Amino acid sequence: MLSARDFISMSLELHLFFLRIMKEHSLFLQMAFTPIDDGYANRANDFRMEFDRLLKEAIYLSNGAVSQEVLQSGEVVTPYTLDAEIATSDFTGIRIPTRLTEEEFRIMSMNEMPLNPMLEEKVYYLNDRIIELTNALIQFKANILNNVLTCKMFTLNYPLLIDHIAREAKLYVRTIQGLQRRESMDAVREAMEQEAFWNQIMAEHAKFIRGLLDPTEAELFNTANMFGNTFDQLTREAREVQNHLENLQGVTRKSLTATRDIREFKRAGTEGILQCKIKSIIIPLLGDHTIREASHYLRLLQKYSAI
Repeated sequence: MLSARDFISMSLELHLFFLRIMKEHSLFLQMAFTPIDDGYANRANDFRMEFDRLLKEAIYLSNGAVSQEVLQSGEVVTPYTLDAEIATSDFTGIRIPTRLTEEEFRIMSMNEMPLNPMLEEKVYYLNDRIIELTNALIQFKANILNNVLTCKMFTLNYPLLIDHIAREAKLYVRTIQGLQRRESMDAVREAMEQEAFWNQIMAEHAKFIRGLLDPTEAELFNTANMFGNTFDQLTREAREVQNHLENLQGVTRKSLTATRDIREFKRAGTEGILQCKIKSIIIPLLGDHTIREASHYLRLLQKYSAI
């Protein structure tokens, strides 16, 4: 069973990563609707602003309560986040509260001082509200995907991307629910489940990048395609590990190497997009978003490599 300190730190570390992901999912949905679906765009904007409010609260509670490892991992903010937000706001006219990003750069890591006894209760209540809002977002995504697949709606997002972001939201909810129950997950089981999940996510990132590049960017297209194939294979291997536990360390090592490589590819791509050196229809914040997800997965893989 998790201690109060672990419950607080693990909850807040999760939120610093995932709340930003959820608010950006809402933004990506909002940007992709056509004028006839302005009601959906407004609903996505409402979700985005609600996640902004929750992120602001999580940032406030996180000071002195989260690990330096997470703050320095690149999963909370990156050197590109602020510029990517500003550029995305300029391109879309959507106001993105960059002050939250600035505040995240200033979060202080935990120390040995006792935590405020009220913090556990505040985090528990925050967790409950995040579960409720994220479940509503999941239903919203499911409705959009159903409309797209039944040809009742057109959106500029791939159907796979809508499904992709729904799976991430479901993982977020499941993880918070486990924390609310103070569950300590078995390390091997966690590694198997997370590697199968995130290898698939990395494969899909590569495919989205491939599909959003300008057709003239042949070299980048081929690199993205290679990463898609690599992570498809790693996803299959991670799923097979549950029947062959002796292969877990090998899959983890290969996943670690591939994830380092794709993160560098995403970093170079995001720099190129921000500097207007790459032709694509990739919004700058999407590039930064995928860097943070790779950094989150890398931190997990580094932990699993010690099993």
